[in-house]
Amino acid sequence: MNGSAVSRAARTEEVRVALYAHFARTGAAPTPQDLAGAAGVTPGEARRALEDLHAHRDVVLDPEDHDRVVMAHPFATVPLGFSVMGRDTLWWGGCAWDSFALPHLLTGEPDVLVATRCPACDTPHAWVVGRQAPPEGVQVAHFLTPAAHIWDDVVHSCAHQRLFCSPDCVDSWLEATGRPRGYVMDLPTLWRLARGWYAGRMERGYVRRDPVSAAAYFAEVGLHGPFWGLPD
Repeated sequence: MNGSAVSRAARTEEVRVALYAHFARTGAAPTPQDLAGAAGVTPGEARRALEDLHAHRDVVLDPEDHDRVVMAHPFATVPLGFSVMGRDTLWWGGCAWDSFALPHLLTGEPDVLVATRCPACDTPHAWVVGRQAPPEGVQVAHFLTPAAHIWDDVVHSCAHQRLFCSPDCVDSWLEATGRPRGYVMDLPTLWRLARGWYAGRMERGYVRRDPVSAAAYFAEVGLHGPFWGLPD
């Protein structure tokens, strides 16, 4: 790798870290101008870094406006069914997985309040989610899109990782929408899935899991079956 490529990679990493720090602090996406000031780069370099991060699936950019970050998992800028409230900051939770993951990255928050509505019957639900143990509750999560296809349309996939009152509500929603059954898990399994999935993402040098290490992680937290690329 030549010096120019190294320099571009270094700038991109500085922008990535600045972007996540801004999301954590404010609950909102930074602009290229915000990132330029925080990362010590020009606005043009910040834009190129965002495009590089999008290409490597570290962020999701608005297809019509590459200055706008739609998602930087587990942060989101669009409502996808969840809100996550800390002591002083409100975040959009991109999905059930990401909403439960946020307290594990937000080290300044002892816990957060995750709120949503059941997609089947509109019943409101809220849990205090922390880092020590899963929240209590009989609700279940339903994930529609298999893990191997999440990035085929990542916003659609995240919008359909939802929490329901019960398996009966999942069945009612599937019947009403005509969608195929995905994967259903209880709250402790969801919490374990979220707990370590993004470990290190706020720090320099973070590397996304490859398919092999991802599958090993899924098995470790208690998931199973082809939906997760695992044996039944």
